[in-house]
Amino acid sequence: MAPVGGTAVQDHVALAEIELCGELIIAASAADEDRLSLESIDEVLKVAEERDDSAA
Repeated sequence: MAPVGGTAVQDHVALAEIELCGELIIAASAADEDRLSLESIDEVLKVAEERDDSAA
């Protein structure tokens, strides 16, 4: 049961992971193939953009 004082704690890492999972679920449901390719997963998770940003 949550405390009455309204002291909600947010786990920002967990919230980010949930958001990424949601994006993957949406992409998988919209895909024509049975499984997302590794390239599609990277695109949804914006992995290439992260690599480009860290290289710069």
